Amino acid sequence: MASRILIADDEPEIRQLVSSYLIADGFVVEEVSTGQAVLDRLRRGPDVELVVLDIRMPGLDGIDTLRELRRFSEVHVILLTAAAEETDRLIGLSVGADDYVVKPFSPREVVARVKAVLRRARTSGPEPMAAPLVFSGISVDIERHLVNVDDVPVDLSALQFSLLQALVESPGRVFARHQLIDRVWGRDFFGEERIVDVHIGNLRKMLGDSAASQRFIETVRGVGYRFVA
Repeated sequence: MASRILIADDEPEIRQLVSSYLIADGFVVEEVSTGQAVLDRLRRGPDVELVVLDIRMPGLDGIDTLRELRRFSEVHVILLTAAAEETDRLIGLSVGADDYVVKPFSPREVVARVKAVLRRARTSGPEPMAAPLVFSGISVDIERHLVNVDDVPVDLSALQFSLLQALVESPGRVFARHQLIDRVWGRDFFGEERIVDVHIGNLRKMLGDSAASQRFIETVRGVGYRFVA
């Protein structure tokens, strides 16, 4: 069954261009021109698999739309950004975007990134395990997708859980950023390695950890990260 993609951009020419390439590749495409329309469409039904979301839209911009969307949906999101919007890109990744494309772009690049995000989502399921991984202060149940810190459940996003899983399955091992990208995002990831730092920061907050205390996740300067509990 063809994946349904929602394109949100206030410029009709961009919507139509991206739509035409996605449709030619077999996707079902819907178009909207405002952030509010994105929220309304996703609230009506969960059949949209991915949203291509422009950051700069009048009214409710892409960042605020994504922030509100993450209150009720884990739909995949690719941001459309301008070259000068690096801060917005990092904010978008921290809020929960899967990837971004910088304008001006080739519509073929958008199609390639849509395929890459969906492919990662379909192939990143955790391997079943008989028992949770238990460490001092934290337990991670890979099979049931559950995390407890000091016996308190922690509700992680799918990406946060995958990142934590990669670390806890090899406690003490130092992972370079590119190694975590290969494990969590996949080898076909197009973005910058700093995405790892953003999501490690978010994961630490969810676990009650921090860069200062490093109770569970330690920063190895100039290399990457390791699980130390």
